Amino acid sequence: MGSKGETGPLPAAGGNIALRRAHRGRRGSRAVLALAVTAALAGCSVGVPDPAAAKPTPLAPTVDAPTVTPGHDSAAVAAKDMPFAAGESLAAGVPVRLSDALGQAPGWKPGKQEVAGGSEYLKGDGCLVSAKTRVNQGVLAVAGSDKASTEALFRYLDPSILPSYLTTVTLRWGADPDKPAPGVEMLVLESGAKAGARASAVYARLFSKAGNSVYISVSCPDAGTLTAARANVAEYLGVIPPSD
Repeated sequence: MGSKGETGPLPAAGGNIALRRAHRGRRGSRAVLALAVTAALAGCSVGVPDPAAAKPTPLAPTVDAPTVTPGHDSAAVAAKDMPFAAGESLAAGVPVRLSDALGQAPGWKPGKQEVAGGSEYLKGDGCLVSAKTRVNQGVLAVAGSDKASTEALFRYLDPSILPSYLTTVTLRWGADPDKPAPGVEMLVLESGAKAGARASAVYARLFSKAGNSVYISVSCPDAGTLTAARANVAEYLGVIPPSD
């Protein structure tokens, strides 16, 4: 099963403010961005568009219903890696989703589920994962470039986030953690723990042709627990390809 995406723009005002406040003190250090990530986990999320942009047309509520796109082989797309350069192989307007298998991983339990398009997962060591999907993200999309689109998504959160702050990582391109799966490239914003702050990481990808984004934030008490939590995310929290 996968997380359902929420139609329409995401509420990001709180996230923008938190990220900007965190970044003012950075002065060349990524560590301070942990404050912004922690704020994001407290309830805000990735969102588009800006007030000056045209408002997207709401989709029908059945975005998870099977969709058949003439001439598109979804099985072939799902069987291959999904690097940024392969984003154009997706069907236009058919959203990508996130799995919910992390809730069954050792040491983890589900938190809030399917609330405003997102779900939370809690670990006994104090780590928290928030996973969200959104549709109607075309306002930020850069045609033909999922990487540039994803960079634009991070810039929307905070204009001071430069592409050089982001690292390319690979998660599972498939839902079942018990089976081998191809990989999907994501960008991640990392931050180490400072005194009084949690260690955090935010993953995101905006699929420009599919028209939706996936967003995963991980927050832990320290760098060691964050490393273990990120390994769990890579193993269990798969990105689910669209299917006919």
